[in-house]
Amino acid sequence: MVDATTKFFEDLDRRGYEPLLAKTSGTLRFDLHEGAHTTHWLLHIDRGNLRVRQEDQEANTVVGTAPRLFGELVSGQENVIAALLRGDMTVLGDLRLVLQVERIFPGPPDSRGPHHAFQRGAS
Repeated sequence: MVDATTKFFEDLDRRGYEPLLAKTSGTLRFDLHEGAHTTHWLLHIDRGNLRVRQEDQEANTVVGTAPRLFGELVSGQENVIAALLRGDMTVLGDLRLVLQVERIFPGPPDSRGPHHAFQRGAS
Protein backbone atom coordinates (compact mmCIF):
# COMPACT_ATOMS: atom_id res chain seq x y z
CA MET A 1 0.00 0.00 0.00
CA VAL A 2 1.28 3.46 -0.94
CA ASP A 3 1.42 6.02 1.87
CA ALA A 4 -0.20 9.47 1.58
CA THR A 5 3.13 11.23 0.95
CA THR A 6 4.15 8.96 -1.92
CA LYS A 7 0.67 9.21 -3.44
CA PHE A 8 0.77 13.02 -3.21
CA PHE A 9 4.10 13.29 -5.01
CA GLU A 10 3.24 10.63 -7.60
CA ASP A 11 -0.03 12.45 -8.35
CA LEU A 12 1.84 15.75 -8.80
CA ASP A 13 4.33 14.14 -11.17
CA ARG A 14 1.56 12.46 -13.18
CA ARG A 15 -0.42 15.69 -13.39
CA GLY A 16 2.49 17.41 -15.09
CA TYR A 17 0.86 20.85 -15.05
CA GLU A 18 -0.86 22.71 -12.22
CA PRO A 19 -2.73 25.92 -13.18
CA LEU A 20 -2.52 27.24 -9.60
CA LEU A 21 1.26 27.41 -10.08
CA ALA A 22 1.24 28.92 -13.59
CA LYS A 23 3.20 31.96 -12.39
CA THR A 24 5.59 29.98 -10.19
CA SER A 25 9.06 28.63 -10.98
CA GLY A 26 11.66 27.11 -8.67
CA THR A 27 12.69 23.96 -6.88
CA LEU A 28 11.61 22.72 -3.48
CA ARG A 29 13.18 19.84 -1.64
CA PHE A 30 11.13 18.25 1.11
CA ASP A 31 13.34 16.55 3.71
CA LEU A 32 11.30 14.18 5.85
CA HIS A 33 13.33 13.37 8.97
CA GLU A 34 12.72 10.27 11.06
CA GLY A 35 15.56 9.61 13.47
CA ALA A 36 18.79 9.21 11.51
CA HIS A 37 16.91 8.55 8.25
CA THR A 38 15.85 11.33 5.86
CA THR A 39 13.66 10.86 2.78
CA HIS A 40 14.04 13.52 0.10
CA TRP A 41 11.42 14.63 -2.45
CA LEU A 42 12.44 17.20 -5.05
CA LEU A 43 9.73 19.24 -6.77
CA HIS A 44 10.68 21.20 -9.90
CA ILE A 45 8.18 23.89 -10.95
CA ASP A 46 8.52 25.72 -14.26
CA ARG A 47 5.55 28.08 -14.70
CA GLY A 48 3.15 25.40 -13.50
CA ASN A 49 4.90 22.45 -15.14
CA LEU A 50 5.73 19.93 -12.43
CA ARG A 51 8.35 17.25 -12.14
CA VAL A 52 8.95 15.22 -8.99
CA ARG A 53 11.95 13.06 -8.13
CA GLN A 54 13.01 11.33 -4.96
CA GLU A 55 16.47 12.92 -4.85
CA ASP A 56 18.76 14.83 -2.52
CA GLN A 57 19.70 17.70 -4.88
CA GLU A 58 20.21 21.43 -4.48
CA ALA A 59 16.95 23.42 -4.34
CA ASN A 60 15.82 27.04 -4.05
CA THR A 61 13.90 26.08 -0.92
CA VAL A 62 14.30 23.20 1.53
CA VAL A 63 11.42 22.22 3.80
CA GLY A 64 12.13 19.94 6.73
CA THR A 65 9.59 18.10 8.84
CA ALA A 66 8.61 14.69 10.22
CA PRO A 67 7.08 12.12 7.83
CA ARG A 68 4.03 11.79 10.09
CA LEU A 69 3.27 15.52 9.91
CA PHE A 70 3.86 15.66 6.16
CA GLY A 71 1.41 12.77 5.73
CA GLU A 72 -1.16 14.80 7.67
CA LEU A 73 -0.46 17.84 5.47
CA VAL A 74 -0.99 15.96 2.21
CA SER A 75 -4.15 14.29 3.49
CA GLY A 76 -5.73 17.57 4.59
CA GLN A 77 -5.65 16.75 8.30
CA GLU A 78 -3.12 19.49 9.02
CA ASN A 79 -2.40 22.96 7.58
CA VAL A 80 0.99 24.03 6.16
CA ILE A 81 0.83 27.60 7.48
CA ALA A 82 -0.20 26.45 10.96
CA ALA A 83 2.66 23.91 11.01
CA LEU A 84 5.13 26.64 9.98
CA LEU A 85 3.87 29.02 12.66
CA ARG A 86 4.13 26.31 15.34
CA GLY A 87 7.71 25.57 14.30
CA ASP A 88 6.89 22.00 13.27
CA MET A 89 8.45 22.67 9.84
CA THR A 90 11.68 24.41 8.91
CA VAL A 91 12.22 26.39 5.72
CA LEU A 92 15.59 27.32 4.28
CA GLY A 93 15.54 29.52 1.21
CA ASP A 94 12.62 31.24 -0.48
CA LEU A 95 9.58 31.10 1.84
CA ARG A 96 7.43 32.57 -0.96
CA LEU A 97 7.84 29.32 -2.88
CA VAL A 98 6.41 27.36 0.06
CA LEU A 99 3.45 29.75 0.25
CA GLN A 100 2.74 29.27 -3.46
CA VAL A 101 2.94 25.47 -3.26
CA GLU A 102 0.78 25.42 -0.12
CA ARG A 103 -2.18 26.24 -2.37
CA ILE A 104 -2.08 22.76 -3.95
CA PHE A 105 -2.24 20.92 -0.63
CA PRO A 106 -5.71 19.55 0.11
CA GLY A 107 -7.85 21.23 2.74
CA PRO A 108 -9.83 19.41 5.42
CA PRO A 109 -12.23 16.79 4.01
CA ASP A 110 -15.26 18.79 5.19
CA SER A 111 -14.10 22.16 3.75
CA ARG A 112 -15.98 23.85 0.93
CA GLY A 113 -13.25 26.11 -0.47
CA PRO A 114 -10.96 25.62 -3.47
CA HIS A 115 -8.65 23.21 -1.62
CA HIS A 116 -11.52 20.76 -1.16
CA ALA A 117 -12.55 21.05 -4.82
CA PHE A 118 -8.96 20.33 -5.86
CA GLN A 119 -8.83 17.30 -3.58
CA ARG A 120 -11.97 15.82 -5.15
CA GLY A 121 -10.67 16.51 -8.65
CA ALA A 122 -7.34 14.75 -7.99
CA SER A 123 -8.90 11.36 -7.23
